[in-house]
Amino acid sequence: MSKSGGGSSKPLKIRFNPPTGYPLGVNPTFRFCASILIPIMKLVARYDYREGVKIPKSGPAIVVSNHLSYMDAFALAFLLYSHGRAPRFLGKSQVFRVPIIGKILLAAEQIPVERESKEARVALQYALRLLEMGHLVGVYPEGTLTRDREYWPMIAKTGAARLAVIAKVPVYPAAQWGTQEVLPPYRKKLRIFPRATVRYRVGEPVDLSRWYGKEEDPAAMVEATAEIMRAITVLLEEIRGQERPATIFDPHTSDLPRTGNFRKGAKKS
Repeated sequence: MSKSGGGSSKPLKIRFNPPTGYPLGVNPTFRFCASILIPIMKLVARYDYREGVKIPKSGPAIVVSNHLSYMDAFALAFLLYSHGRAPRFLGKSQVFRVPIIGKILLAAEQIPVERESKEARVALQYALRLLEMGHLVGVYPEGTLTRDREYWPMIAKTGAARLAVIAKVPVYPAAQWGTQEVLPPYRKKLRIFPRATVRYRVGEPVDLSRWYGKEEDPAAMVEATAEIMRAITVLLEEIRGQERPATIFDPHTSDLPRTGNFRKGAKKS
């Protein structure tokens, strides 16, 4: 067992088991959750999962995606599960500390991240262990819902790039669009009517080999992160039939809060 903690919070215990079963990586808790959630997912939206066949059937890999809604992880997990993989996601630790829900997530072997703290490195070690065992790991490089008013990907954090460069495993970009229509950002109520379509496009692996061995070089990780986000954005442009704005939203220079509901936290002019 490994431990993670945030301040005085009780450490979270994470299990590390090699991937087995079908979909690969499924365990009893994951399968139970899927049996409940997938019918609900099909009820609330339609899904267009083109090119999901690009997801490798076995072996370690990382899937990276843009972040629009609290629904995203469920929709992406549905895509991966439907194509033979039961993923391990990195998610904010606060959710893992919610009674019952947190225990279910840990039993499904998901990975808590202590955002905006040095403890975030602990999640990196968890993810590396899972990749070494042959799991597929899902990451949202932005680290939170996009702050861009038009829902374009923003400048991301470097954690996903660092993980990929250290692990030296394939990194598959997956763009998504439509989850924000079903569950708008920071809302808790689903919009079931009219029934929206959630669309995904999966691209070829992003080549990060030029940055191998440079995981401790901040400038190199910024470059690798930009390469990852560029691949996601190109796929999103295809889905939306639009070009992204010339200026990419940068949360580091914005007045908006880095995490949480930015609509409540924006500074007044």
